[in-house]
Amino acid sequence: LKGELPSQPCVAVVGARRCTAYGRKVAYKIACFLAKKGVCTVSGLAYGVDTYAHKGAVECAGKTVAVFGTGVDVVYPKANEPLAERIVKTGGALISEFPIGTQPSRENFPLRNRIVSGLSYAVVVVEAGERSGTSITVGYALEQVRLVFAVPGNIDSEMSKGTNRLIKEGAIPLLSPGDIIEELSLVVEGE
Repeated sequence: LKGELPSQPCVAVVGARRCTAYGRKVAYKIACFLAKKGVCTVSGLAYGVDTYAHKGAVECAGKTVAVFGTGVDVVYPKANEPLAERIVKTGGALISEFPIGTQPSRENFPLRNRIVSGLSYAVVVVEAGERSGTSITVGYALEQVRLVFAVPGNIDSEMSKGTNRLIKEGAIPLLSPGDIIEELSLVVEGE
């Protein structure tokens, strides 16, 4: 752990690394909305949706947690080092189950996804291709009995095929960031 784990409820915002401009905008908007509502954003600091979710949280004075598939001292991708530093400086955290010094390894990233969903009340999938690593996070979320939201997308977009399929299979369509708060209040009230 580097930084401080937030005490407020958390929501994971995940999706494609090669997201579209729409995906970047939506990830940022959702995390900014959550920040203003006092909800922490959790993601994996990867390129694309993860990066914009973390940026949205810190730029809107919120907290965010980045879960690493490396040691907590090895920021991957390296281009996100300034963002990782900003996450810690703004009261968020970088966490990893891997020992200090662990370098990027393909098999570590799917493993970290169970922590992303495990820290969160809900998982929001912003964009995902048909065969996306995001489906691993969704699988963990379902095992952990977390809410799963998917942002509907253009039926002609490759980056919307995964999210549209999730909706068809029962994920909650996210039509507005406010939908998250609505659904979470039901979960929190029932605890």
